[in-house]
This record gives sequence, C-alpha cells and structure tokens, in this order.
Amino acid sequence: MHNMKVASYSTHGDLQALSMTAPQRLQRVEGWGMAHVANCYVVQPSTVGQVEDIFKEAKAKGQKVALRGGGQSYGDASIGQESILLDCSKLNRVLAWDGETGIIDVEPGVTIEDLWQYVVADGWWPPVVSGTMRPTLAGAAAMNIHGKNNYKMGPIGDHILEFEMLTPEGKKILCSREENPRLFHAMISSFGVLGFFTRIRLQMKKVYSGELEVHVDIAPSLKATVDYFEEHLHNDYLVGWVDGTAKGRNRGRCVIHKARYLEPGEDPNPHKTLTATYQDIPKMMFGVVPKSILWVGLWMLKNRPSWTALNTSKFHFDRLHSSQPPFRQSHAAFHFLLDHVPNWKRGYRPGGLIQYQSFVPKEHSAYVFDKQLEMSQEAGLPPFLAVFKKHRPDPFLMTHALDGHSFALDYPVTKKNRERLIRLTEEMTELVIAHGGRFYFAKDGVLRKEDVHRAFPKESLDELYALKKELDPEHVLQTDLSRRLFDF
Repeated sequence: MHNMKVASYSTHGDLQALSMTAPQRLQRVEGWGMAHVANCYVVQPSTVGQVEDIFKEAKAKGQKVALRGGGQSYGDASIGQESILLDCSKLNRVLAWDGETGIIDVEPGVTIEDLWQYVVADGWWPPVVSGTMRPTLAGAAAMNIHGKNNYKMGPIGDHILEFEMLTPEGKKILCSREENPRLFHAMISSFGVLGFFTRIRLQMKKVYSGELEVHVDIAPSLKATVDYFEEHLHNDYLVGWVDGTAKGRNRGRCVIHKARYLEPGEDPNPHKTLTATYQDIPKMMFGVVPKSILWVGLWMLKNRPSWTALNTSKFHFDRLHSSQPPFRQSHAAFHFLLDHVPNWKRGYRPGGLIQYQSFVPKEHSAYVFDKQLEMSQEAGLPPFLAVFKKHRPDPFLMTHALDGHSFALDYPVTKKNRERLIRLTEEMTELVIAHGGRFYFAKDGVLRKEDVHRAFPKESLDELYALKKELDPEHVLQTDLSRRLFDF
C-alpha cells in the first residue's frame, strides 16, 4: 500500500530558465477532432512559477493565452489562433496520496491514466472517467467531464474536494465548497477562461476488484432505450451504442451495456485484477496484429456503405451476446473504448471529424434524438458513431448536464460535405434549444454565440462574465472556442 507521498511544490519562476516563455515560431496545433486548427506559440512549463512568468509576459506584451491539457477536446476549446498555448502536460506529479482514505492531490497535468495507475493497487478507482484515459485532470475539471455513470455519481466536479488556482493577474486562490464556493463551482465547468488549476484534490472510489460485471441488452428504438435506462438506474454504469445508419423501423436501435462493481469476496483474485498490468489494454489484436495500424483500415472504409455494413454487423453480433449470461471485464477495458484502437481518429483524415453532442430533458430526449437521426439521414450524413447516456443535474456554473439524456454523434468532415454538415448541425441545434437542451464545450466546434445565450440560463452567463471581469479583466485567457461563443 502506498504511504503518503508529497512532492516539492515550487511557486517561484525563473523566466530565463524557461526559454519557451516567448517562443518565436508559430506551431500548427489541432483540436482532437482534427477539423479545427490554430497556429500557436506553444509553451510547456514545468513549475507553477513558470506559469506565473508566462502570464506576466503575456500581459506585458498584450498577448492572449490559451490553456491546454491533453488536447482531447474535439473542437477548438484548447487552441488559440496566434496565442500562447500553455500546455500543462509537464506539470504531472502526484503531490500526495493516502491509500487509506482514497484522497489524492495532483498537479494539473496528471492524466486519468496516471491517476488510475497510481491508485488501483490500493483498491481505488477514479469515480468518474471519460471514454479515453488521455485527458489531464485540469482539462477534466475545466470541462467537468462525465462518464457512463453520470446519473449516479455526477460529473468529476462532484468528487473534487478542493483546488488551488492562479489567475492571470497573479493571484493564488484556494477553493472548496467551504472556501470561495462561488469560484469553486465556476472554475469547474468554465472551460479554462477564469484561471489555471495549480493543484487538484480528489476523492477516489473504493473498489474490491479490478473487474466489473457487464451485461449486454438490446433496445429496438430510442424510445425503448430511454425507457430501459430509466428502469435500470440501479446499475453502476449504463451506456448505449446506437446504430446511426439504420433506417425505417430499425432507426435508433441500440446495444446497451450495463455494469456493476463487484462486492467484497466476489473476485477470487483481487490481488491480480487490482494491478496496472491487469488493466492494460492489449496493444496487439489476436496477439499478432499491432492495433496501432488498424486506423488505416478505418480510413479505407471511410464511406457510407462501409460504415453502414460495419454498424449492421456490430448490432447483430452484439444482439447474439444479449442472450448470454453477464461477463466480467476490467475497468480499463470497459471505460476506455476510445483507447482500444490507438490513433483511430486518423481514419477521418484529411478533413477530421466533429462530434455533435446534445443534452435533452428526459421527457423530450427520445423524440429529439430520433429526429436528429432522421435529419442526418435525410441530409445524406448518417453519423458513423452514436452514443447514448443518462444524466442528472449538478451545481456547477456552466453545466451541460440536466435530468435527461445525451446523444453524441460523430460525423466525418470533408470538403464536399462541410457546408451541408454545418447546416445540419444548425438545424439540430434549433431542435435541441426548442426542447430545453444544452451542449458540452469539450465536444463543441459548431455552436454560435446566439445558441449559447439561448441554451444556458442568463444568470449563469451573467455570473461567468462578472467573474471574468473580476479575475481576468484584461481578457488574457482566451481560446478559439471562447472567442467564437463569448464576448471576451
């Protein structure tokens, strides 16, 4: 078992030592989906003091700073055209860990992968993880990520106990639910425009096995999927894969995976399953084919007939498994589906992809999501991937969550379909807003400023602008997303 470990924590910078503080050459940087690109001055500080120096220099020279963690935001939330791109990935130390209480303190560049690898042997797991283990904790907090258990455990912000932040004005602030609660609930979810996380303290989830019990079910439509989810909220995890290419009476058919934690004693060998080695996702397929080359096959199949065939095959394969007993799967294998095929997104080159994810109240979600599939198919743009989840409200300022469901749709971007795809997303956005829905800034690359002002409460937007004026009056922190959607 790990003992409490504390790393030294420097808050005094050395501008001369950080030669990247004022880089002279612009670098081309992509959003994760590769459809959004910016030329940036990339810096990678390794101490908080260096971050202070970067802010000072940016202010002195009138430059803007965009914050970037693992670069996992699909759109333009972690890039800034001709801005200093402050990449926190080298600030990646675990500062303290208590294997008895499950409380951990980390620097902002610690990734979800770093986190679970550090705590799993002591019988803990992050309470909320995304579909990939690559995001940093700063990025996860800034976007307030959710997982397949949002309806039960809420977003990651619900498990952050406190954090320290640095404002562009050089002020250090400690925030928790008791100390500076207003700022605590705003920094988490404010997509990196209020300040820089310098330390984050989280509560981990106690687990008694490195495996989950997983069961596969089938729903014939989105309405049936909504009903199924509402009836099975006692499960620890629920996620639905929807065949976005199926038409007619098959439209919206869904494969549902539900999972639960194992109770003490159910796993005969927890000392084996609760290891980082057991959780590793295999790098080879069938033990002989490197998964790192599989994206080439996806690239060759990047056309509507091929993806229709793939979706159909997947649905019928999973339908066969729905009649089988539950099976056990490692936490990493269940959660991190996007990491099973390394660099799979390259299959969407050269234009990349966008993910359109909307959140709709439960009384309207089946209709809205079914309509989105219908609109996509009528436009000749069926989504290649569609994922359904259940959500609950949370207390964070710019929350995307509500008492309802989300639908994430992946679309390839090409020169030929770009304008048609943008029109489709605008039409779907009108539908979502008309039914009280919201959006998620970690995925967005298509919303307009007026969409945000109609989808989010005026009180939340007013508070965000007030805090921005208070903490960053010179609007130093900006990204391409914030420039696109907000007046700062």
